[in-house]
Amino acid sequence: MATSIKGKRVAFLATDGVEEVEYTEPRKAVENAGGEAVLVSIKSGEIQAVNHLDKARTYPVDEQVKDASADRFDALVLPGGVANPDFLRMDPDAVRFVRDFFTAGKPVAAICHGPWTLVEAGVVDGRTLTSWPSLRTDLANAGATWVDEQVHVDQGLVTSRKPDDLPAFCDKMLEEIAEGSHQKQHA
Repeated sequence: MATSIKGKRVAFLATDGVEEVEYTEPRKAVENAGGEAVLVSIKSGEIQAVNHLDKARTYPVDEQVKDASADRFDALVLPGGVANPDFLRMDPDAVRFVRDFFTAGKPVAAICHGPWTLVEAGVVDGRTLTSWPSLRTDLANAGATWVDEQVHVDQGLVTSRKPDDLPAFCDKMLEEIAEGSHQKQHA
């Protein structure tokens, strides 16, 4: 039986340059499991997704991060793409929003380059996680232990390396959202 997250609101924090499949597949998983997916961004209007470095479709923003509160969500998903997390980590509201999920002990899922924003939020020290391999040194310098695994879960923090890992990432993300807050998730 599939995991149900009926009634749960999940924030997807992304902006221009988000890797399309790393946004659309987890969003589809959340919606198919009965959850509400909300696209939160640093800008209003639409964001431009990419397939690697080529432009893909655009997606409508539901809420700007400057107006968003982690209190109104049950979990956070950070899709990758090279540009997306770099733009997010430069936005103080986006960094605050990410940190607030950790402070509240709520599940967070980040794939590929998504953990870059976690580094900026100062929430990886003492954690074990995975990512796209080029982030390994950044994560280690921020105090994390990096592992080369399809998916890794550390007290409510779900991470994966790349689009090929999406099936395992989505399954674990849904499990953690269904479980809810984690005491040791706190920043």
